[in-house]
Amino acid sequence: METRCLCLLLVCVLSLNHATADNGSVKNMKMQYTGMPLLKFQICVSCGYRRVFEEYTRVLSQRYPDIRIEGENFLPQPVYRHVASFLSVFKLAVIGLIILGKDPFTFFNVETPGIWLWAQENKIYACMMVFFLSNMIENQCMSTGAFEITLNDVPVWSKLQSGHLPSMQQLVQILENEMKLSAHMDSLPHRR
Repeated sequence: METRCLCLLLVCVLSLNHATADNGSVKNMKMQYTGMPLLKFQICVSCGYRRVFEEYTRVLSQRYPDIRIEGENFLPQPVYRHVASFLSVFKLAVIGLIILGKDPFTFFNVETPGIWLWAQENKIYACMMVFFLSNMIENQCMSTGAFEITLNDVPVWSKLQSGHLPSMQQLVQILENEMKLSAHMDSLPHRR
């Protein structure tokens, strides 16, 4: 009976993870759909840069109405995404076992550690501790610190390289220079 409960719990946790899995897809934050040039932001959403992106988008779309602005989450390396995904499933499994009062160590014929006995006696605290500790590690795994900006797939700013976010004045100056350069290149005669 205990083995069936553990198997059922494992199937539920895995199906929940499969239903909520990202599968590498990124949800775009498209702010504007018209215009020729594409200004693309790749940001670390878990770092809180979404608000900065939205503010920059608001100002830039007023100043440059012909630029299409898109934003997306800059994903960490696959190994970190897999660690975070594993932790989210493992966290749910541990919390489920604590709530059910099951001892997984007996299944493996291993002596039950004292922390598991404490968790069984203090279920609420143990579940909160597992939840918050796991979330902290998951957020660290998913955090990249990125704020990368490209104009028509040409990099114009990288927080990963510079170490800081661009000011609005810096970004406007960079865009002005890129657009002047682009206009100059378009005005040159094409040689074959």
